[in-house]
Amino acid sequence: MAQVLEFRLPDLGEGLTEALIVRWLVEVGEVVAVDQPVVEVETAKAMVDVPCPYGGVVTARFGEEGTELPVGSPLVTVAVGTPAHPDPADDPAEGSGNVLVGYGTSEAPARRRRVRREQAAPAAPVPLKDTAAQDTAVQAPAPARVDGPVAVISPLVRRLARENGLDLRELAGSGPDGLILRADVERALLAGAARTESPAPPATPVPAASPVPVAHPAAASAEGTRVPLKGIRGAVADKLSRSRREIPDATCWVDADATELMRTRVWMNAGGGPKISLLALLARICTTALARYPELNSTVDLEAREIVRLDRVHLGFAAQTERGLVVPVVRDAHTRNAESLSAEIARLTEAARTGTLTPAELTGGTFTLNNYGVFGVDGSTPILNHPEAAMLGVGRIVPKPWVHEGELAVRQVVQLSFTFDHRVCDGGTAGGFLRYVADCVEQPAVLLRTL
Repeated sequence: MAQVLEFRLPDLGEGLTEALIVRWLVEVGEVVAVDQPVVEVETAKAMVDVPCPYGGVVTARFGEEGTELPVGSPLVTVAVGTPAHPDPADDPAEGSGNVLVGYGTSEAPARRRRVRREQAAPAAPVPLKDTAAQDTAVQAPAPARVDGPVAVISPLVRRLARENGLDLRELAGSGPDGLILRADVERALLAGAARTESPAPPATPVPAASPVPVAHPAAASAEGTRVPLKGIRGAVADKLSRSRREIPDATCWVDADATELMRTRVWMNAGGGPKISLLALLARICTTALARYPELNSTVDLEAREIVRLDRVHLGFAAQTERGLVVPVVRDAHTRNAESLSAEIARLTEAARTGTLTPAELTGGTFTLNNYGVFGVDGSTPILNHPEAAMLGVGRIVPKPWVHEGELAVRQVVQLSFTFDHRVCDGGTAGGFLRYVADCVEQPAVLLRTL
């Protein structure tokens, strides 16, 4: 005898609480294997294929594409057959335990096992809004009622029937073992609507009901378009709002002559080895500066009222993608040279563009490097990436008049901006950090032994 097991949206790690359904990978009635991906979801941090720990026939899916589900809500139900000689490794109650590689299952197997064929009391019919429809519904012959449990798993199916005054005991399900699916409810509602549209003439005149205006979702904003704050856009909004609420940030900036930095990069790439990017050189300068000013590689614990100075530098860098702004993180950036930084930044950037970054690659940063010069702008006062305490911004590098060695010359000039949490340091520390970065940009030779 088959068991119907419910698989809930697992905890995808890193404190995520919800996910957006992007694409279903299976249909109702399809046979799935253990650990087969059943849905592609977008979290606030990455795109993830979610595998199901059970093998069997999919009897229900919960949530349409484009809807957001909280962690722990039902995702799919699977009818699992019991073998004659069960193998402990094939026990559906145990599952595979591999919901997501690197994150594990969200609940113990005993808690995940759930049979949803419970006895349900019949819901009281809800009157339809249209009077004529009510009369028709009363006059229409009803199918024979079925006693006993109602074969419904999905709470969405129950709600759809309840809101439309449909008694599920009068329906015959088209799913396995007579399971009532959403399609069954929708067909019954369409059939009822068709009967309502052509009712028999009443014996006595019935006054026409006053038309009831139906509110359109966009009626409240007829002059514009509403865009839901969900997925990455919603996560960015939440994080930036929290940063503005909690962090008293301040920004300082300076212009620097980047001519020698550009020449150094050309010289380093002339040997025919792996190419080193400009962003990697700037990242190496940042890690060196943080070694001199470690108070800026920190965070603030509000509950304990403590500044937590971090021993390792996990360097985030801003990357614009089709899905929005993401900040991939280079782990242990302070241990890498320019070549290693360049390779890792290139790998993470490509993963960001293809949407394959994992949540672990998008979290845990301690300092952010923001190269907004790629957008053709000179300066910015960015919002800190909560809970980090500092961010270096780099504008475009353009030829400008500059006094060099006592003479006016055309040099490659860049504007550097530095935003910091004023709780972790005063302006003197922030100014010292920025000045050191500017000195390294202007005279990168001092860093050659560490590059």
